[in-house]
Amino acid sequence: MKRVLVVEDEPLMAELLADNLAAEGYEVSIAPDGLKALEQWRSFRPDLVVLDLMLPHLDGFSVCRRMREAGERAPVLFLSARGEPEDRVEGLAAGGDDYVAKPFHLPEFLLRVANMLRRQDWFAARNTDEDGFSFGGHRVDYRSWCARLASGRSEYLSERELSIFRLLAERSGQVVSREDILDLVWGTDVFPSSRTVDNFVVRLRRIFEPDPANPIYFHTVWGVGYRFTPSGEQERR
Repeated sequence: MKRVLVVEDEPLMAELLADNLAAEGYEVSIAPDGLKALEQWRSFRPDLVVLDLMLPHLDGFSVCRRMREAGERAPVLFLSARGEPEDRVEGLAAGGDDYVAKPFHLPEFLLRVANMLRRQDWFAARNTDEDGFSFGGHRVDYRSWCARLASGRSEYLSERELSIFRLLAERSGQVVSREDILDLVWGTDVFPSSRTVDNFVVRLRRIFEPDPANPIYFHTVWGVGYRFTPSGEQERR
């Protein structure tokens, strides 16, 4: 049985989410604030975290960052009344995998949870085929989801970050359209925008590029998508 940790400080909302997730067959635990979320994450070991942003003691962004810094790979679904683009970008930069604004459509929320868990299983099985990918002094380990950077620092990637990286790496030198990335990484039955792909590529640039504003690995192909160049070259303008 898959485990879902719901981090939500509004009791009625937490109960609604927990009841509906339990009805779908998940084991659910509820944390009412950011510090409790970290405690339950360590003891409950969830397969997925539903994480509100505006929490007592420690906000959702900080909770997500601490989990990722500790090597947590479980997907994180942000659920918040703050639905501005900058909030979504910050959530993805903190290591989140998806972002749903309140009020939300419950069937779509449950579908997103199911899809994220299914992709996690698929990706874990797929990662047994190869160990990882090296470029520019960096090494991305597909088994541990850890990027060991040329600087000596380590960075754990989220499920979506690693999925996009692997897709681009497998097609090194080729242009991969945003539509292909959406289909292969998100699936056809959820509804992110192409802007979501852009946000994740921004995150990859922040991790791997010497100068994210002038990328040499992750190139934008305007109006189409992205091209990954492991050897490194200045982006064509």
